[in-house]
Amino acid sequence: MRVLYVDDDRINTLLFEETCRCAGGIEVACAATGAEALELAAGFAADALVIDLHLPDTNGFELLPALRRALRAEALPAFLCTADEPALVAEQAAAAGFDGCWTKPVAVETMLAELHRADGGPAA
Repeated sequence: MRVLYVDDDRINTLLFEETCRCAGGIEVACAATGAEALELAAGFAADALVIDLHLPDTNGFELLPALRRALRAEALPAFLCTADEPALVAEQAAAAGFDGCWTKPVAVETMLAELHRADGGPAA
């Protein structure tokens, strides 16, 4: 599975990369801004997207449709990551087309289970 992860917090990015490395079977490309993510999308055929809500140059709600267009994959599984109160953003995330909304710090078991499910496998 190939995941495009977009988050401007370097610690969160390192944790996500390491979690995926330890889990095995997940290749990760990381971007810190929406512009970087769109550049990466040109050469990285992602199977899923994980996008932070608050980015320096955009927000997750605006970036999701742009990435799906860039990847020519309108139904690409996508998950929003945020430190915001889940009750305030979960409904908006679903309306924006996200398949899930993860609250930081993200529960590793939940993240891996949802990524596996998005990849067509059973929940881990």
